[in-house]
Amino acid sequence: MTHSLPIITDTIVAQATPPGRGGIAIVRVSGPLVKKMMLDLWGEVLAPRQAVYLPFKEVSGEVIDEGIALYFPNPHSFTGEDVLELQGHGGPVVVDLLLQRLINLGARLARPGEFSERAFLNGKIDLAQAEAIADLIDASSRQAARLAVRSLQGAFSNEIQAINEKVIRVRMFIEAAIDFSEEEIDFLSMEKISTELENILDELTAIQQKAKHGSLLREGITAVIAGEPNVGKSSLLNRLSGKELAIVTDIPGTTRDVLRDYILIDGMPIHIIDTAGLRDSEDRVEQEGIKRAYHEIEKADLVLYVLDASKSASIEGLPDIIASRPVIFIHNKIDLIQSQPSIKNENENATIALSAKTGDGIALLKKHIKSLVGFTDTTEGIFLARRRHLDVLARAFALVQASITQMKVFRSCELAAEDLRLAQLALSEITGEFTPDDLLGRIFSNFCIGK
Repeated sequence: MTHSLPIITDTIVAQATPPGRGGIAIVRVSGPLVKKMMLDLWGEVLAPRQAVYLPFKEVSGEVIDEGIALYFPNPHSFTGEDVLELQGHGGPVVVDLLLQRLINLGARLARPGEFSERAFLNGKIDLAQAEAIADLIDASSRQAARLAVRSLQGAFSNEIQAINEKVIRVRMFIEAAIDFSEEEIDFLSMEKISTELENILDELTAIQQKAKHGSLLREGITAVIAGEPNVGKSSLLNRLSGKELAIVTDIPGTTRDVLRDYILIDGMPIHIIDTAGLRDSEDRVEQEGIKRAYHEIEKADLVLYVLDASKSASIEGLPDIIASRPVIFIHNKIDLIQSQPSIKNENENATIALSAKTGDGIALLKKHIKSLVGFTDTTEGIFLARRRHLDVLARAFALVQASITQMKVFRSCELAAEDLRLAQLALSEITGEFTPDDLLGRIFSNFCIGK
């Protein structure tokens, strides 16, 4: 790894199970003082990877708790260091007493994600695998959990490393051409190198598509329900969420604040937001609600613009902020005109006729949302990805594309090689072979304490 690695000399401790009351609590210790701690606690170093039932004692000999102790010697542990896990009863007071005892023996409380960070720094996992641990814990659907496990097992890292090897190979050829410019080397023809770079672009495109799908599964999209008052926005929120979240009345302007919910459509997470009806109003409270509605629309990935199908609704004169976003126009209340669910223009700015009251056409809307954002039911070959992964892949793609331009248009081997060097460094950020230290801090600070 090309970033500087700190020399780890301290021992850390944390509760690895959620805080609160429970049947069992696990306290994890990692670092060079683990053997000394075992000697202080029990007068011996425990046998590796064998569960032993023991008392956990205060320095005075008074028993804090009794439970299972497990010792994992380095380097055959999660962190790559000596690790001790104590499994006792899950009472907050018992856990606090045990933590304090271990702190008195020389440990310090771990920072969030510090165990996973040490596993990364000690070469037990790469950065993408470390992030997959957090994603597995936070998974909100079965598909997301499966994809997190796939990334944890190295599927994402292996694909990135395979592409990076090809980038390095082409870069090596180009630099050989620079170093031996007076020699004739058959495999260094411009055409051959350009073809190999085009193949790398194709592979980057494919992995970007898989990463985008994985990012949708991890982060979901934000869909804002907008429209004039009394068109059925709150009814649509209630129907999509399956809960009576919003008050529904015949009085225009009932919704004055932003209402949010988190739903899954066939495993795809959606942050859905209901907003105040868009109209001119003299009511200061309603004005604030409308202001907040526009603020949410500005940040939305998708706008569900609701119109009343029982009236002569029109999409003419829409605010520019709505027209600039991906929009699905929803003609609601078809039950009042005895009409059937339908869809027109199956792309961006589609029009869907439905009834939020009866549910007719809701399945059509869900299906279209999935297709609009590129979500598919299959997860074959997909891995969970983060926004930073998508940004890195886009940067690497642009750099490889630039290197092709340098080769074909400007005939500059030097600049092409430099672009490929930068592409190589960019891809290495995903696995952590080259990662700025401040990025590491941001990533691991979002982990659970004790993980």
